[in-house]
Amino acid sequence: MSESLSFEDLLNEFDQTQAQKGEPALGDKVRGTLIAIGEEFAFVDLGAKCEGRLDLAAIRDADGRLRYAVGDTVETQVTGKDEESGMLLLGSQHGHRYHGLDALERAYRQGLPVQGQVTNVVKGGCEVQMAGVRAFCPASQIDVRFIEDLSEFVGQKLDFRITKFEGGRRPTLVVSRRALLEEEQRLKAEELRARLTEGAVLTGTVTSLKDYGAFVDLGGLEGMIHISELAFGHVKHPSEVLQVGQQVEVSVLRIEPAIEGKRRERIALSIRALSRDPWLDAVEQFPVGTRVQGRVVRLQPFGAFIELAPGVDGLVHLSELGAGRRIQHPSEVLKEGDEVRATVLGIDLERRRISLSLDENREVDPSAAVVVAVARKPAEQGIGSFGALLQERLNKGR
Repeated sequence: MSESLSFEDLLNEFDQTQAQKGEPALGDKVRGTLIAIGEEFAFVDLGAKCEGRLDLAAIRDADGRLRYAVGDTVETQVTGKDEESGMLLLGSQHGHRYHGLDALERAYRQGLPVQGQVTNVVKGGCEVQMAGVRAFCPASQIDVRFIEDLSEFVGQKLDFRITKFEGGRRPTLVVSRRALLEEEQRLKAEELRARLTEGAVLTGTVTSLKDYGAFVDLGGLEGMIHISELAFGHVKHPSEVLQVGQQVEVSVLRIEPAIEGKRRERIALSIRALSRDPWLDAVEQFPVGTRVQGRVVRLQPFGAFIELAPGVDGLVHLSELGAGRRIQHPSEVLKEGDEVRATVLGIDLERRRISLSLDENREVDPSAAVVVAVARKPAEQGIGSFGALLQERLNKGR
């Protein structure tokens, strides 16, 4: 390139090069600079003399504060085009109210979201009124999840994308809300993947509870908290700890990529990893030789397990159950759920064991008790193969 070229020549050459790339199409990922922020929209310079309009909701955080300022670079996606101004619509645009069949046809051709009101439940779906025109939304397209009772949507104003348009004296319109929700999920998932690493702490919403754990929406991606990772204490069912719709803070334990044609992406989560390990305080909380209160949580042929605190169990060996009497099985003396008092015989932190005795006259020499002061990490960083952990339950399907 000649050094005699002026700045204007260079700029023109750059614009021509960019113009050859063509305008981004619907669904394309784009990157640009925020050049203005209005009351409803932000405007993004995409280069090549191309600008886009971004709904402010797309750049606000959970508290409603703007996450970007003029001059910042944003990454988003083309969701449509304003036919009148020619401006690209970016992000997950909210549906707009249109007037007349011609406006709806333009929205259909451009793939723009349209606001409509669900007015009735009909066979196979819902009736939706938009711009004075009756449209049909199939039951499978009203949400990303199966909805048993569609009447919950009646009266609501929602955003839809027109998937079928036939004009004439009796126009036929088929619309989908699911298409917009899935598009929004994809955008959120791509943003989340950029910061999704093992050990990351995220906030999510509980979407469902199963016998083996809880599923959590992280914002476009779903992870699972195995029942063993809900708390340090005994949890028989996730409903004891969580409820659907609850917001929770979780730590990412493991990420297993999707295998095409075999399984989808798996994300193992933990609530327990964010809590202090109760075994770190066991020596101070349960000194050797003292009497402690606990609850029987499990009986085995060799003894009874007593929960002294959430996540901390002690074992009363069979020989320490009868206070001098010969016992064949712990069930002769105890049953699950019993509240008992026991004497601490010894603590082994390395093996996470506390030896107990029900004999209140049992004499213990604290100096002779073996206490291995090697505490483990507050939470295990790995739980083995996530697939192995869930193999029996997940293979049955959610």
